[in-house]
Amino acid sequence: MTQATPEMDANETDEAATAPADETDGSETSTDFESSAVTRAAARELLIDLVSTPSPSGKEDAAAKVLADFFESHDREVWIDEVGNVRAPADDAVLLTSHVDTVPGEIPVRVESASDEDVDAEVATAGEDVLWGRGSVDATGPLAAMAVAAVTTGLSFVGVVGEETDSRGARHLVADREAPGAVINGEPSGVDGITLGYRGFLAGTYVATSESGHTSRPEPNAIQQATRWWSAVEDAFEPDDYEPVFEQVTAKPVSLEGGTTEDGLSVEATLEAQLRIPPSLDADSVRETAEAALEVGTVSWKEPIPPVMESPRTEIARAFRVAIRQEGGEPRLLRKTGTSDMNLYAGAWDCPMVTYGPGDSDLDHAPDERLSLADYERSIAVLERVGNMLRGEDA
Repeated sequence: MTQATPEMDANETDEAATAPADETDGSETSTDFESSAVTRAAARELLIDLVSTPSPSGKEDAAAKVLADFFESHDREVWIDEVGNVRAPADDAVLLTSHVDTVPGEIPVRVESASDEDVDAEVATAGEDVLWGRGSVDATGPLAAMAVAAVTTGLSFVGVVGEETDSRGARHLVADREAPGAVINGEPSGVDGITLGYRGFLAGTYVATSESGHTSRPEPNAIQQATRWWSAVEDAFEPDDYEPVFEQVTAKPVSLEGGTTEDGLSVEATLEAQLRIPPSLDADSVRETAEAALEVGTVSWKEPIPPVMESPRTEIARAFRVAIRQEGGEPRLLRKTGTSDMNLYAGAWDCPMVTYGPGDSDLDHAPDERLSLADYERSIAVLERVGNMLRGEDA
């Protein structure tokens, strides 16, 4: 984001369920990534190059070129489309996708051995290399892992732009191409985590105007009307301490501006609001509840983003559980309280999908954003196994 907008802040997770233990496999466990198509050194180089290339929303061009050059160097068809997405089509059994943009902020890019703090925070284990830098977690780490896996498996890839603001890249993508067989969306879930659900998103702008007058007058002015309306909205969606956050509406004001107009004749107020929508509701019902509290003023609503909750029993979810176990992990099924591009893909394409990627989402947008390079490499190995399984090849 050019500003860390709450629209796509999806870093709070909720354990959805225990992963079904219904899969068996005869493969040996391996946590060592090394491919004949992309070496470990090349995979690390791609990630470090991308993290070293600033790519805040709206300024993704340089990072997009780094990504396109990687695909060209491995003899893959690739182009940058009219909105800035990096497109590398291939086997459409699975579309691997993540976002090129990051939130702004400069964190010196460096690789250091895991510190005691890293170990205590479970960012890395002792002796592992840790990459520091903006985007290392959200979501350049997942993006680079998707790109490497796309080359090694021959699957389709898209690096989209604008996810941290208006999702213009994902919106263009769903309008510009048919649904793939399945989607793996890249966001930090942790190397053993599989994200199946996100809440939806609804943004609105409240505007009210009142006549100016002496502050001793009892009639409420436009600023008071705005705050009264918002208080009523919050009351309507009062949190339930006994219900998971994922299953509730979260209502947040993100800005409030008001005051006397330049001609001195009126008082104006503008309130920007955002509401998160659980899968049990839709945008229309949430909007109706918010408008029911409206007595004065008007609200204009932006196009909503629907919630999504995928089944843990799809072929792609099962493939991830098998692959994670083969790589020595224990799968965790996650629901996130924010919103991602997967919401848009699920709303447009009738195909199974999950979100996956290395990194601790608690470090999204943080000043100490950093990623274990061992986890990055293990996520590539998981993605390769999943891709090969879904293509009908041995994992």
